[in-house]
Amino acid sequence: MNRLIFAVSIVLMISCKDKHVDSSSGAEEPHSVSTYYQEPFRPQFHFSPPNKWMNDPNGLVFHHGIYHLFYQYYPEDIVWGPMHWGHAVSQDLIHWEHKPIALYPDEHGLIFSGSAVVDLQNTSGFGTIENPPLVAIFTYHNMDGEKQGRNDFQTQGIAFSLDDGDTWTKYGGNPVIQNKGLKDFRDPKVFWYAAQSKWILTLVAGDHAKFFESTNLKDWKLMSEFGKNQGAHGGVWECPDLFPLFVEGTDETKWVLLISMNPGAPNGGSGTQYFIGDFNGITFTSEQDQAKWLDYGMDDYAGVTYNNLPLKNRTFIGWMSNWNYARNTPTEAWRSSMTLPRNLSLITQNGDYFLRNYPVKTLEGLTSKIEIASEIVLRETFTLQRDDFMQTDFSFNADLSKPLKVVYGNTSGHISLEVRPDTGTLVFDRSQSGIVDFEESFGKHPQNQPYIPSGEEVEVRIILDRSSVEIFIDGGRYVFTNQVFPIQPYTTLSITGTGQTLAHVQLNAIKSIWNE
Repeated sequence: MNRLIFAVSIVLMISCKDKHVDSSSGAEEPHSVSTYYQEPFRPQFHFSPPNKWMNDPNGLVFHHGIYHLFYQYYPEDIVWGPMHWGHAVSQDLIHWEHKPIALYPDEHGLIFSGSAVVDLQNTSGFGTIENPPLVAIFTYHNMDGEKQGRNDFQTQGIAFSLDDGDTWTKYGGNPVIQNKGLKDFRDPKVFWYAAQSKWILTLVAGDHAKFFESTNLKDWKLMSEFGKNQGAHGGVWECPDLFPLFVEGTDETKWVLLISMNPGAPNGGSGTQYFIGDFNGITFTSEQDQAKWLDYGMDDYAGVTYNNLPLKNRTFIGWMSNWNYARNTPTEAWRSSMTLPRNLSLITQNGDYFLRNYPVKTLEGLTSKIEIASEIVLRETFTLQRDDFMQTDFSFNADLSKPLKVVYGNTSGHISLEVRPDTGTLVFDRSQSGIVDFEESFGKHPQNQPYIPSGEEVEVRIILDRSSVEIFIDGGRYVFTNQVFPIQPYTTLSITGTGQTLAHVQLNAIKSIWNE
């Protein structure tokens, strides 16, 4: 994908002192087990690579009881470089096992973003009905072509695996989709469209999406386009995902198209918009003209959903960063992590359709209760002290038609969530969160999200890891996802309101997935 493609002057910086190469990942890791995944700011229950640079999730597919997570990976430095596909697997979307690098650059180019499918009917001929292949579909990015000023340097290739993703063979006929002169032509997402017994591929071309069809994953035909005059166009479109969802509480099915865009998100830099509409096997249509945003935080980008799951179980993972500052965050051994895996659901409000995204239930297997009153009446500011709030899950129900403010902090910084009914906004502020000066836009402005209270109690849930905060309101109808880099752990939680009651209050500690 576009990854601020700054005509590569890659400096390979590898120091082998006091380190070893982990044979399971093909990447360097800290030598001592006691320090494994314990570096400053290292997430404890979010996926992050063993070390070096990571960006977009790729090839999300479920097969033989295993969730595969491939990702954009540069194994030689902690800044963007020649892209590979890293690989990890999980049985619960929470605990992850590192696997060897899946795909390496070759004569066609770097391995940019894409998807993976289970070819159950062996339409590709790469496997058998008894042992159907996993097939990866990805963008080749030819750096020489880009440096020469050509506009055809991005094409699409495929590879297959017959051993559950452990090893991969690239197709000898690559690339399977040539480029007729589009500078941005990438990020294929593929699924099986059973109604017409064919594969559908969605990719993006700068300011719109293109839809292709195939019966064998090798030969592709362009069917239609969408989006040149719909949605937000403040930046380049990336990482599309097209899928059906039931409307919650009904038998109605609508189609959802996710489109990441950089820049142009509502609070700056990178963000993900979505469209609700219909798909007939050839064209996607939507009456929606204005952008709807999956997340109003600054650090949920390039997210896509898992293939080969039941229709009612649409699971999403995003890259927890922003191209404004992704290369500059204050980590040293590795850079960036993924969002919590989230279930997507489709609801109607006031005659319109909206997506919710909410953490998968298996996260609860990591939690243990911390004693706190189950009901809090805010006659004055409620304050709770604790040695460390950085691995906690805090939730409560409240009527947000009155002002409310939640603050986590310490003597060296704080973050806050504020409900402002008078202006119809939710506001998240990390301007004083700790280390913020590595890039101007990181903490310069509070983040705003439109919010109209329903008049009923809704859940507010705030999940803190070592360097992130994810906020879900009304079951994920309103979301903020953000990185934070506290100088010291936050030790104080305070809540200020105007007499409202917080019900069903829960505070849970979350244990590490890396040092259990």
